[in-house]
Amino acid sequence: MAFTAASSKALFAALFAASVVAVFVAGFQYEVGEGRGWRVPTVRDPETYNEWAAKNRFRIGDTIHFKYHKDSVLVVNSADYLECNAANPISKFEDGNTVFQFDRSGFFYFISGQPGHCKSGQRLIVRVMHPSEVEVPAPAPSPVAGGGSGGDSGSNWGPPGVNSTSKLSVVSYFLTAFAGFLVIFYLLV
Repeated sequence: MAFTAASSKALFAALFAASVVAVFVAGFQYEVGEGRGWRVPTVRDPETYNEWAAKNRFRIGDTIHFKYHKDSVLVVNSADYLECNAANPISKFEDGNTVFQFDRSGFFYFISGQPGHCKSGQRLIVRVMHPSEVEVPAPAPSPVAGGGSGGDSGSNWGPPGVNSTSKLSVVSYFLTAFAGFLVIFYLLV
């Protein structure tokens, strides 16, 4: 089967459109509990599940991955979250390897279905941003007069740490740059 110039251009246009769409609709998968997974927190854990969630920016289409053993994940309403009530879950997962996709903006409430686990801190609130929300960077700290440290040992100079949102941005930029490279390559060949 021989390709004509028109058919190869149409094929390229379709591939390019698919790659652009993939960049814009691709969600990010977050690991709940990161290395420790979904389990009852201990005093040695560096942060609670809600502190972890507050550090991330969840969007529609993103997913969260719960990895657990001899436990469950319940999606509940806000009242059941506050009371650790596992009697009326919206959804219940018991497979040990649950991926939950956010299909709307707003708050999502998760608790463990095992007795006593929720009251021991195994619960999570995730806020999914509305598409119209714009991320506004925080203003940079003003320098201390005289260039010294000013005795403030708590200042946090330097670039911010890498979080899941910045990882997603890097991937999106890379895919966009790659698609642009393909367009330029096609036009030159």
